[in-house]
Amino acid sequence: MNILKFEERFPDEESCISFFKAKREQEGVVCKKCEEKEHYWLHSKSMFQCKSCGFRTSLKSGTVMENSNLSLRKWLMAMTFFSATKQGFTALELQRQMGFSRYQTVFDLCHKIRVIMGKRDDEYKLEDMVEYDEAYITKATAAEKKKSLNRGRGTQQKSTVAVMAESTILEDPKTKKLSKSCRYFKMKKIEDLKAKTAEKLIKDFINKDAVLQTDDSTTYAKFEDFVDVHVTELSSTKEGRFNLKWAHTAISNLKSDLRKYKMISERRLQNYIDEFCYKLNRRYFGERLFDRLIIASIQPYWQSSG
Repeated sequence: MNILKFEERFPDEESCISFFKAKREQEGVVCKKCEEKEHYWLHSKSMFQCKSCGFRTSLKSGTVMENSNLSLRKWLMAMTFFSATKQGFTALELQRQMGFSRYQTVFDLCHKIRVIMGKRDDEYKLEDMVEYDEAYITKATAAEKKKSLNRGRGTQQKSTVAVMAESTILEDPKTKKLSKSCRYFKMKKIEDLKAKTAEKLIKDFINKDAVLQTDDSTTYAKFEDFVDVHVTELSSTKEGRFNLKWAHTAISNLKSDLRKYKMISERRLQNYIDEFCYKLNRRYFGERLFDRLIIASIQPYWQSSG
């Protein structure tokens, strides 16, 4: 949804309240006091009231917007900008587009949205055939520290990101030529390249019945204990490039997307990766991405509070 359609759909705060109320009722409102799910709507106060104990729940309570002083319309507008483009959206650009006076307010808002994107993607596991590799992303480093840091694969100026891609091999019925399609991706910042770190990612985010494809690093030697089949190949060979095609493509696109942010702290890096990955996994959603983002802003919060 572009900004012109947003203005038509949400001309004022009342229209935003009506829309968000309907979404909350669709997903279910849970009373924080007694966990009852049946509520009345108090129109004069724009609040839900529990039918069982009378406890009142504000429209923002239990969502990413909880404790925010920003109007509902500003939140929905920010989500419109975030969902209107396949690329990452910077806080500075959002500040210009929405006319915020304080950068910190926009910066915090952007990261809250990125957090719900990451939580939403954490709800599912990759399955079938999965590619696994690592990327090295440059992070913000103080100038006085750069001179004393290491260079090369383990440089302290870069953060390591595990990249997983759920891919499927396709065969052209006429030429018999093989190609690959890809559905979903997962990307997680990791602290080191130890086998235990990689093994935990495999257990947490990849289905046990999957076929896992990696390069022939010794780090991956025992992956067969966590998946059905583990295939290794030198990444420099034709077979290796084919096996890790989508993981490598995603790494290249991730690095390109992150360049617009200039300096990314290691503490916030996962949030930027989550935004990239969330949009990549929903690259065919089009205008439906806005409504999916609204649902994501509601679900993880009220479900975890129950």
